[in-house]
Amino acid sequence: MPDRNSPLFGIALALLSFALFSTHDIAVKLLGGSYAVFQVVFFSALFTFPLVTLMLLSDVQPGTLRPVHPWWTAVRTVSAVITGFGAFYAFSVLPLAQVYAIIFASPLVITVLSIPILGERVGLHRAGAVVVGLAGVLIVLRPGDLQLELGHLGALAAAFFGALSAVVMRKIGRDERTAVMMLYPLVANFVVMGCLLPFVYQPMPLPDLGLWVMMAVLAFAGGLFLIQAYRRADAVLVAPMQYSQIIWAALYGWLFFGESIDLQTGIGAAVIIVSGLYIVLREGRGRSANSPVLRTRSRPETGTAFRVSPLLPDEAREVPRAEP
Repeated sequence: MPDRNSPLFGIALALLSFALFSTHDIAVKLLGGSYAVFQVVFFSALFTFPLVTLMLLSDVQPGTLRPVHPWWTAVRTVSAVITGFGAFYAFSVLPLAQVYAIIFASPLVITVLSIPILGERVGLHRAGAVVVGLAGVLIVLRPGDLQLELGHLGALAAAFFGALSAVVMRKIGRDERTAVMMLYPLVANFVVMGCLLPFVYQPMPLPDLGLWVMMAVLAFAGGLFLIQAYRRADAVLVAPMQYSQIIWAALYGWLFFGESIDLQTGIGAAVIIVSGLYIVLREGRGRSANSPVLRTRSRPETGTAFRVSPLLPDEAREVPRAEP
């Protein structure tokens, strides 16, 4: 067994974390087959809220819940709500591997959005990686061949708005309290989905209610393991572990839903993953002033599963460096 303070142990924790996240997504897909996505997101937020609140009781940062940057906080909160809705809907109606392949494009979008929002300068290498990665998305979607559905739009929305949320967090993270960054998206999901719930609500038998509780516990535990992973290993080692979810997608999709990864989805996912890894490695070598992809710290935020960056203050609140 590796030393608990070694990078290898941090990588193992990251792999465990993303395995828990993938199992969480199986529960989303199972519930999405019987309930409207508004109901799935609402009860996910409801059961996640007390876990996050208990964790935040240890927050010793001074201040109130009034954001320092209200407009940016609003943008991030709205982005998280859209991300959660889009991701949960996509998982409900599309094969797992397709959803992951599209959401894996988030680092590419983060790289692009960091230019206007963070003032990042993207060189030829990372720009080329973005273009190649977006070509990978087109391979997965294969317009003209595959019949595009609302689920594909949901996955694309999750990738884009999840990236926007991450970049905004990098912009304001050094000023805002952890409680503000974590609670606002969660409360917004609870309120928005709660307003829509009466129109779609269906009674929930006890086993389904147990799935919702399991989702909250899995997402919370996955976040805690990911925090520990980043404390034991460099971000450049931990961040790529998110791509292990494509393995779980293949396994779970086959076991529970009779899904298989078709050739074009596999090729497109491989192109997207290689492009994302290249960007991560470039940032890890100091090629990026703000390292927005490495500092994302987790998969796209849904508002029901917390992003771990605010709980790593030394890294998440790092003052951007001047471009060399």
